[in-house]
Amino acid sequence: MRNLKELTLRISAVLILLSAMIYFFFPLAVVPWVMAVAVVAFSTVIASSPYPGKSLRGRRLFNFQLLACVCFGVATYLMFILRNEWFLALIVGAILLLYASIAMPKEFEKEKKTK
Repeated sequence: MRNLKELTLRISAVLILLSAMIYFFFPLAVVPWVMAVAVVAFSTVIASSPYPGKSLRGRRLFNFQLLACVCFGVATYLMFILRNEWFLALIVGAILLLYASIAMPKEFEKEKKTK
């Protein structure tokens, strides 16, 4: 089950990246649909994998991941309505996700050491 989640997460992350790159240079009508499917899959995997520890900081970092998924959804919606601000929402979500994915394993290791 874990391998399926990881595979889904990786494939959907790559599809989000490819969709953003393709839409940036060639705004095709099918790209927002691919992005929407990828964002739904990515958000589902993130939401079904909460922070395993008990620390407040770890839970906050998990909420950053959820907020990043919301930003990706907003970016997808803005793609559908042909607004150029989709890129800003995508960048904000990517920065939040990057910060959370770097800090969360460190926080979990620190929490395991204090037990």
